Order: sequence, then structure tokens, then C-alpha cells
Amino acid sequence: MSSENASGDFVSTTGAAGRYAEALFDLAREEGQADAVEGELKNLRAAIRDSADLKDFLKSPVYDRADQLAAITALAEQAGLSPMTQNFLKLVATNRRLFALEAMIGAFLAKAAEARGEVSASAVSAAPMNDEQIKSIRMEIESMVGKAVNLETRVDPDLLGGLIVKVGSKMIDSSLRTKLNKLKTVMKEA
Repeated sequence: MSSENASGDFVSTTGAAGRYAEALFDLAREEGQADAVEGELKNLRAAIRDSADLKDFLKSPVYDRADQLAAITALAEQAGLSPMTQNFLKLVATNRRLFALEAMIGAFLAKAAEARGEVSASAVSAAPMNDEQIKSIRMEIESMVGKAVNLETRVDPDLLGGLIVKVGSKMIDSSLRTKLNKLKTVMKEA
């Protein structure tokens, strides 16, 4: 099984990230806090996405366990996260797995969507899409998969034009950047 992390890359939900996410999801659901934890993790994912410094900190092997634990504890407290989410982040830091936090968040969100009978999908475009375009993409994906779709959209100006749509482990890349790269490869071979 696969899911998508904050970078839009697919990650395994059966590896370590999947196990952490599944444990958190099971505990959160058992305690009746699944929706709250899901919301907090979505906000945390957005914060990671918006902060290059935070992303670098999470990925960096330079910081020791104590520094990582202190920093993630301060971040969680400042963000006002629930004790369950704070304890999860502390466990991840203590186990020196912060580098996989984005993948864990992606796996948790995929499990939450699956539990609601939804399919997670993402659409990356070169320019912001309007509500009508988003609705149209969502409806097209729903007709393909036969389930409700939790569609996340983001903008990547590097695409130049077109769209990349990911549903589960399937990806449709109609971006101009990819088409130009394919053309460049063909021209090199000629």
C-alpha cells in the first residue's frame, strides 16, 4: 500500500512510517480523538511544507536525540497540540525517526481517509485552480474509483503548465515539464 507525503512523493504505508501511523491512528480512534489528531497532523504537515528550516531540521542527522526531543517538544507545545499528538512526536524524536515524520503523517491521513471510505488524491498544477476546476477534477476521479475522494491541491510553478494527478499508487503526469523532458530525451537519442 502506498500514500503520498507532503512533498507529493509516494511512500510505503507498510514500512516503519506505516507502523507508527497505524499505531497512532488505532490509539486515536480508541480514545475518540482521531478527527482531532488528523486536524493537528494536517496543520503540522502544512507547517513543514511552509518552513524550509523545519523541513531541514527534521531531515538533518546532525542534531542528537536530546536536541531533537527538546525542539519537537517546544514546537508541539507552542502549536498547542493535544497530549496525544505531543506524545507521538516525542516518541518519534526519541526513536530518532523525525526524518520520516512527513511519511508518517501521510500514512496517518491515508488511514483516516480509508476509515471514512474515502480515497486520497492530489492534484499539482502550475497555477492555482479555481473551485470549478477542483470540483471537476474531484468528480472525474470519483467516477474512476467509485468512492468519495479527498482531493488535496497544490501549486508547483516548475511544472510550467498542465497537471499531475495522483490517486493511490497511480499517477497521471500531463505537465509541460515532463513533456519537454521526454522530448529532450527523444532528441538526444536521435
